[in-house]
Amino acid sequence: MKDLRGAVAVVTGGAGGIGRAMGRRFGQEGMKVVLADVLAASLDEAARDLTDDGIDAIGVVTDVTDYSSVESLAKQALDHFGAVHVVCNNAGTGAVSEGYMWEHDLADWRWGIDVNVLGVIHGIKAFVPILLDQGEGHVVNTCSGNGGFAPIARGAMGGPATAVYPMTKAAVLCLTESLYTHLEMTGTGVHAHVLFPGGFLNTGIWESWRHRPDQYAATQERHTPDTTLAKVVDRFESAGVHIEFTPLETVADQVIEGLRTNSFWMMGPPAPSDQVVGKKAASILSRGEPDYLLDVLSKAADSEGGNR
Repeated sequence: MKDLRGAVAVVTGGAGGIGRAMGRRFGQEGMKVVLADVLAASLDEAARDLTDDGIDAIGVVTDVTDYSSVESLAKQALDHFGAVHVVCNNAGTGAVSEGYMWEHDLADWRWGIDVNVLGVIHGIKAFVPILLDQGEGHVVNTCSGNGGFAPIARGAMGGPATAVYPMTKAAVLCLTESLYTHLEMTGTGVHAHVLFPGGFLNTGIWESWRHRPDQYAATQERHTPDTTLAKVVDRFESAGVHIEFTPLETVADQVIEGLRTNSFWMMGPPAPSDQVVGKKAASILSRGEPDYLLDVLSKAADSEGGNR
């Protein structure tokens, strides 16, 4: 998809963070943009910000955990622009839990799965038939090195422990690999891509708890304070690890480049997480112990000062 001008992009989780950056970058390429998010006020601001800059954009309030809401998003996109060419299943939640995974609140698991996994499934089911009817299109699913490459059970998202987020992002990678295969079997011009943003990102996902829906209210008492990005940075800095944030614009550029080159892997330059990929592959091929997990555990424990 070398010429993006005039194409229509739909971005879930579009009210902020990566989604908002992608929406702006798409608009800069001359694309028409549909931003979708569950946060109505933030979505309105994001869409207005694009239109004020001359980008043809609309905002559609959407709850990706509700299939009928995603179906409505697809209908409104078609009604307004007449077509959809790029679908970015980007909405996500941190869904941080406490303790070891057997101690996690079941509501945390449900929240993480419903948004991060079922939300992608809903996007695929609602939009792929539209793309297939057109005979062209792209589906971009946002993954994470924290889960897509190796589960990081401690230190992830700045919480004392969580298995929820890595598990859901591993599922997104598997889903996208399957989607790629199924689309190739159709022989059409519809393609699947997986986005690995890479690095530390200054987005609202660090503080997802601020917008936790009542239907996923915690059922057990928390014993540690809620995560904030500042706390995460302080923890790493205290361990002697300097944090440099990856600009969100850089992530959006990865998506544009991936669309132009039709690359399945939308990734930045080599990063430390690449080493985990190699170690994980070596462990599998040698039928050995998962030493790559011990490396991650050691680094995470250092960042937490050795505390559970």
